[in-house]
Amino acid sequence: MLTMNSIFDGFGLAIFLYMVGASLFYLVLFIFSFLVLRREKGLNKKVPYEDLLISDDTKPISILVPAYNEESGIVSSIRSLLSMNYKEYEIIVINDGSTDQTLEKMINSYQMTATTVTIRKQVPSNEIKTVYQSTLFENLFLVDKVNGGKSDALNAGINTSRFPYICTLDGDSLLEQDALLKVMKPIIDSNEQVIATGGSVRIANGCVVEKGEVMTVSLPRNPIVIMQIIEYLRAFLIGRIGLSRYNLLLIISGAFGVFNKSWVIKAGGYERGTVGEDMELVVRLHKLIVEEKSDKQLQYIPDPVCWTEAPDSISILSRQRTRWQRGLFETLRTHKNMLMNPKYRKVGLVSMPYFLFIELFGAVVEGLAYIYIILGLFFSFISIEISLLLLLVTWFYGCYISMCGVLLEEWSLRRYPKKRHLLTLFVYASTEMFWYRPLTVWWRLEGIWHAINKRSDWGIMTRKGISKDD
Repeated sequence: MLTMNSIFDGFGLAIFLYMVGASLFYLVLFIFSFLVLRREKGLNKKVPYEDLLISDDTKPISILVPAYNEESGIVSSIRSLLSMNYKEYEIIVINDGSTDQTLEKMINSYQMTATTVTIRKQVPSNEIKTVYQSTLFENLFLVDKVNGGKSDALNAGINTSRFPYICTLDGDSLLEQDALLKVMKPIIDSNEQVIATGGSVRIANGCVVEKGEVMTVSLPRNPIVIMQIIEYLRAFLIGRIGLSRYNLLLIISGAFGVFNKSWVIKAGGYERGTVGEDMELVVRLHKLIVEEKSDKQLQYIPDPVCWTEAPDSISILSRQRTRWQRGLFETLRTHKNMLMNPKYRKVGLVSMPYFLFIELFGAVVEGLAYIYIILGLFFSFISIEISLLLLLVTWFYGCYISMCGVLLEEWSLRRYPKKRHLLTLFVYASTEMFWYRPLTVWWRLEGIWHAINKRSDWGIMTRKGISKDD
């Protein structure tokens, strides 16, 4: 006969087993990532990327920069793109009906005039009002269109673009000079068997940025931003490297990704009306690959780095994380027929369950774990020993994997030059569960609630800019 104590014990055991299972999965991803980084460590200095600058196999790229109210950073972001080491590329800034000075700043800073270009409506987008071209840089274009959201802006950029590959970049982002060469190399080496690649996104807050270039890498003082740096290290250096190794990658960040344009068009372009447009497109590409019985691949490359501005306030960060979780929920709901479906191979049997049960429902389980531990101790329906055990596995799940991400950063890429930087990151990672993790869990739960209620607003994202010279 079931008693309340046995029910509580069973509930605690279920949480414990979930945390252990999720932690083991992350540990496996960590091992895969370590093996990949060990194999590639040091190769960047030996690989002759300069050869790609003159090779006929290096395909031209259209860099698409959707911009909505990006007046604080758009000029420096474009300046960084104009100095890229790449054979042939064009930059298309898509002003998505900004209500600030984004349009005027671009026109004035780069002496842009209205021009006539061929627009091929290959994917749906709102009306394009005017296309401008810089009189200073012939490969720089500005598309002024009716507001329709980020997905719609990217589709407008695709329709305006001339080249076979597109690179999507956020309006507040800065690329390192060799980033395009590095992110295109797997595509070239595979004879275009790889149809999409993504690079690392790092946080520029606290760094010295001048004329669109990160001059000195450093840490900010804001604890909220430091925790985001740790999150990015965990997500990119563990999650995406590990999944990419077996073509299981479901997210190529909208902040920095390269795609074969013909495959994007074949997939229908970016889905308008969703806030998780980057993941949604990647899932559709995987679905298209299976349906066409192709063996095309999508890869993540850890070295090419895109620097971006992170939210430095709780209010803005909460809106961002709530939106991300809502986008995850919407994508999984839209493509639920892929879940546990052998037709979609490893993506259906591994990737989709991982994102559903760990990335999405993980917030629910973590939230219940916190409540269970606190109430259990307060009302004495669980023992101190069980509480400590759950606290330990929750700490492992919430902090230990973050520490592994910091260790991978130090061992492989070493973007942070001073030892005190890594020590600071490691100390902050060890404290994540006690203050930052509960906040993100609450925001993720809020995102699930918004998705269930089909809330569609984007949320205001105020930016301060990361360059001194704008």
